[in-house]
Amino acid sequence: MFSHSEENYLKVIHKLAFSNSKNVSTNLIANELQTKASSVTDMLKKLADKKLVNYEKYRGVSLTKKGELIAVNVVRKHRLWEVFLVDTLKFNWDEVHDVAEQLEHIKSDQLIDRLDTFLNYPTIDPHGDPIPKKNGEIPFNNSILLSEGITNKIYKVSCVKDNSKSFLQFLDKHEITINSELTIVDKFDFDDSMTVKLIGGHSIILSNKVSTNVFVNLK
Repeated sequence: MFSHSEENYLKVIHKLAFSNSKNVSTNLIANELQTKASSVTDMLKKLADKKLVNYEKYRGVSLTKKGELIAVNVVRKHRLWEVFLVDTLKFNWDEVHDVAEQLEHIKSDQLIDRLDTFLNYPTIDPHGDPIPKKNGEIPFNNSILLSEGITNKIYKVSCVKDNSKSFLQFLDKHEITINSELTIVDKFDFDDSMTVKLIGGHSIILSNKVSTNVFVNLK
């Protein structure tokens, strides 16, 4: 059994490893968790003693096979609970993250298996993130960032990179959700903003900050 804090550290290392080809640095973890680097170092030593991470001072950290399985299992539970909260309890997609952060630490495998069955084995959460399978396998996602798209092609929104309440509320305000279809009308070199038009809907100018936080697939 592992503490909530230990599971949170493993989950964060797993998340950061996706965007870092090398070991994850202590400072990156500290920034993500909004804590001191010295506190991170202390926790990494504990996790290394439990054979959950490979850690060497000044060289960063990576998950062991055991640590990876635990992290992916926590992610799986988090995303399943988000689906349950949105689909069954009718929470909005901007309301579920903090609640799922609490529910993800429930230890009962039987409960999570029944939850998965009840939800009919969903493959993505309300934000479009893939839900890991029980064996730890994570479905492949070949989406691109909206900022990388080209004009006059139709794209479908597949995922959001930023799950913050303010960003999700911004998307809601402009009627952009998972599976929304849109086309890029124009792109502006000055500030990397773009004009997009929702299929069957309105046009909107999106900043680079928005377009680099939305993933799409070519339709």
